[in-house]
Amino acid sequence: MSVASIEFLLEPYNTQKLASLAGHIDENFRLIENRMGVEISNRANVFKVYGDPATIALVEAMLVSLYQEIDDANPLSIEALHVLLQSNCQQLTEKQKGLDEKHLVIKTKRGLIRPRGNNQQQYVQSILTSDITFGVGPAGTGKTYLAVACAVDSLERQEVRRIILTRPAVEAGEKLGFLPGDLSQKVDPYLRPLYDALYEMLGFEKVAKLVESNVIEVAPLAYMRGRTLNESFIIVDESQNTTKEQMKMFLTRIGFNSKAVVTGDITQIDLPSGKLSGLRQAIDILSEVKGISFSFFQSTDVVRHPVVQRIVEAYEKNDPI
Repeated sequence: MSVASIEFLLEPYNTQKLASLAGHIDENFRLIENRMGVEISNRANVFKVYGDPATIALVEAMLVSLYQEIDDANPLSIEALHVLLQSNCQQLTEKQKGLDEKHLVIKTKRGLIRPRGNNQQQYVQSILTSDITFGVGPAGTGKTYLAVACAVDSLERQEVRRIILTRPAVEAGEKLGFLPGDLSQKVDPYLRPLYDALYEMLGFEKVAKLVESNVIEVAPLAYMRGRTLNESFIIVDESQNTTKEQMKMFLTRIGFNSKAVVTGDITQIDLPSGKLSGLRQAIDILSEVKGISFSFFQSTDVVRHPVVQRIVEAYEKNDPI
């Protein structure tokens, strides 16, 4: 590997921003060096990066972008740095493979959401262009979050009249027993990841109002039977726990001017032994159906803490699908 160097300034000069960028005892710089395979040195706001030519250009762009975003109200967190590094590592891999980078941005009232990496970009592109999109892959790859972001964007641009969130009410290997309350209260715990994404994009008060007015509807998958879902953006989460009958039932509910996203992880099926997963069957028999797209994520697409990616890879090696 050829080694090159690049020198640049971070301006305007600000000691507090530089300290936030570096982290405690330069821990942020050391993290970047380890993940990107470069060496970083600096004197005040004069930086020099050594490494592979393509990589150092990426690191320069990342440091400049981070420095511009840092302020008193928005210090650099280690979590944000981990996510950005994961995205940049994926981007570097894709450039080495000669893949063209797409620039897709999802607009919400709380800000812009950018898909990270080629698989996320293709996933969002599929959602925008297909009637039904399947997002299949391990935890932490952004399947649910990006689906909710696209749903919020469609609702705010008045492309759909409502968002419907649903999932099969299958317990993840645990017996939770009787849950008190009305239907929404019983189902809410199962849909917490979807709610968390909605709260982040719209705020608590706005989500509460939309749920109250049924613009956002939450229901278990079984309650979709017999309905025709028009002018809706429907998200089915944890679809690996649908039976083949439930999956067929849901897919035939899609009405006019509607869009559906079905997410799931076929390595985490909680159905009783002997029950065929509706997601597995759908992958097998619907891959050639016009209007339906499939996006498959790998452990390298995980955008949570780096240890999550290593956990997923370890399980895949131990019990390959």
